Amino acid sequence: MQLDPTGNVTDTPGFRAGATYAGIKTYGEGKLDLGVLAADFPCVVAGTFTKNRFRSAAVTINVEHLANGKARAVIVNSGCANSSTGDRGLDDAREMARLTGERFGFAPEEVLVGSTGVIGRFLPMDKIAAGVAAIDLDTGGGDAFSRAITTTDTRTKHGSVRFGPYVIAGCCKGAAMIHPNMATMLAYLTTDAPVDREFLQSELREAVDRSFNLVAIDTDTSPSDTVLVFARDPEGRPDAINADSPLAGEFREALRLMTAHLCREIARDGEGSTRMIEATVRGAASDGDARLLARLLTTSYLLKSAVHGADPNWGRISAIIGRSEVVFQEEDVTIDLCGTRVFERSLPTGFDEGAVSAAMKSDEVPIVVDLGAGIATATAWGCDLTPEYVHLNADYTT
Repeated sequence: MQLDPTGNVTDTPGFRAGATYAGIKTYGEGKLDLGVLAADFPCVVAGTFTKNRFRSAAVTINVEHLANGKARAVIVNSGCANSSTGDRGLDDAREMARLTGERFGFAPEEVLVGSTGVIGRFLPMDKIAAGVAAIDLDTGGGDAFSRAITTTDTRTKHGSVRFGPYVIAGCCKGAAMIHPNMATMLAYLTTDAPVDREFLQSELREAVDRSFNLVAIDTDTSPSDTVLVFARDPEGRPDAINADSPLAGEFREALRLMTAHLCREIARDGEGSTRMIEATVRGAASDGDARLLARLLTTSYLLKSAVHGADPNWGRISAIIGRSEVVFQEEDVTIDLCGTRVFERSLPTGFDEGAVSAAMKSDEVPIVVDLGAGIATATAWGCDLTPEYVHLNADYTT
């Protein structure tokens, strides 16, 4: 099983996509801002959504439309989040679904919706209606769809994995307001495998906990966070994949490989970032401890600043461990920075600071903490904190 980072969401047989520039956003790669992804066959869909209590209209409508666990398409706009827009926002999200269904032959409740961009602004529905009419779907439309969902992203994020006779592929967007508490930004995955919906939902939730819930650019959770997986409807098929199927393990591995790849791509593209941080915690007393500490290591502004300056100040790492409230004894803790042991047995190791600083100037900065308190492990992803991040967000709406 191998990941193809050049793959895209329509690499899965039976899925088509298309996109257009409807005039919703004035920034971003290629200026595409409205995309549709659709299946040629009935699908079951699993989803996870933001826990931010200011939910976008799209999230509310998606929960309604997924009451039976089935859908055929998703329409996504960028440039406007359609969040904190009241009843009008809900009506507009429903109208997006209706327009898409009418254009491509689906019932409105078979269409899901995604919106990303500035909060508190209404969708220009006349432009969206014209945009839907202009979109054509084809099997090569995955790249255009990936571009259409971006906001301040500097590049698209996508990939595919083949497992057994099937494919799972996906794309996502995200560069800031990234601190998921259940899902992430916007992420869409497709597979031609006939997967039992209950099994699909269970595996997605676990994959999200291992990936999207462990990626952070800042400490803000979006009201739009959504992860959706479309799979071939297994109804009536003897080869349906469930927890007891021979392919269950391969599907699980492929899904986790795909979601972890997308997370790494998000971390690489954090607003203004120059380096990705990969923080691995080993030897934790519990999965909760491992995930908590890994996330703290990727969200500390002091540590993110040190990474930007290539400063091998391991004291910032030990201070994070100490305040984390996870289980450990100081004498059991080790810290490795860019492959060099910098702390063990309660003491610094006398490492070559110049060599570690040079290593920290690479595109990736790995941090490994072993707590010596158990067997649980977790890996989280983040990025350095730069002046450009401040500039981008100071001027975001102006």
